[in-house]
Amino acid sequence: MSKQPLRTVPHGVMHVPVTPFKDDMSVDYATFEKLVDWHVRQKPSSLCVILHIAESVSLTVEEHKKLIEVSVKVTNGRVPVIANVSNAGTEIAIDLARHAEKVGADATICLAPYYWPVPEEALHDHFYRVAKASSLPFMIYNSPIFHGTSLSPKFLVRLIEELPNFIGEKEASHNFEYFIEARRLTQKVRPEFGLILGVEYIIPSMSMGGVGSMSIAGSVAPNIMQKLYDLCAAGKYGEALPLQDKASHYWQIFKPEYPSPIKAAMEMMGRPVGVVRGPMRPLTDAQKKTLRKELETLGAFDGSEPMGW
Repeated sequence: MSKQPLRTVPHGVMHVPVTPFKDDMSVDYATFEKLVDWHVRQKPSSLCVILHIAESVSLTVEEHKKLIEVSVKVTNGRVPVIANVSNAGTEIAIDLARHAEKVGADATICLAPYYWPVPEEALHDHFYRVAKASSLPFMIYNSPIFHGTSLSPKFLVRLIEELPNFIGEKEASHNFEYFIEARRLTQKVRPEFGLILGVEYIIPSMSMGGVGSMSIAGSVAPNIMQKLYDLCAAGKYGEALPLQDKASHYWQIFKPEYPSPIKAAMEMMGRPVGVVRGPMRPLTDAQKKTLRKELETLGAFDGSEPMGW
């Protein structure tokens, strides 16, 4: 039986696996298989694979494609796989989108091109061509903090009117005015259009009409993130506040020199995934000691979160 296409962004906590590397900096595909399976067993809403936490900008196109293939194979239909096809070059992004469809991904997600100072019409053409390159459901990732470009709500509406497969946006500006206006305007033309907030801020997302969160902490502390989502889905925002505070604390300790702290924390949780590729640097021993103390404060080692594979 063929899979039913996604009509909106999956509701819940979306996990984003890292890319494991060996000591010689080659991709550790065997460990990546274990990692994808581990994530699926935590029952996320979906996996968003080979994003920047996965050091996508430090991968070759061939490595990127193979990791998408492994993600689809290991997931085996248990949760949707959303493939990152972002690239500064439109033709490369189109090639990645076509490959994602060919190997069985469930959707694609695309950032604005980095480096190039792209005017709005060229930006529109980039997204339009990438979305039209496959029949897969298509998401946009809005990250003005890192890419210097914010996609206005009217820009989203224009693409919705042109692209039947445009199902949602991952919003990382952390701007509540933008989020509310994006939801208000997009749902007028496509009520099922889904907005998901990055990263760990589920209360703001769901209280403003979002459908969940793309979680970085899900690689280390998936249970707290799921409990936080469940409380918000039940409308119990007051009860959710202490968990939201913890989730935010996780993000604050993972954010500096990310993804190095995430990989270090995963090793402390019994799931070693190796080094980071340059230009990122591994944590020093002193930084690891500080990170472990923070994780102890958060209760990561008290049995409430999964240890090992």
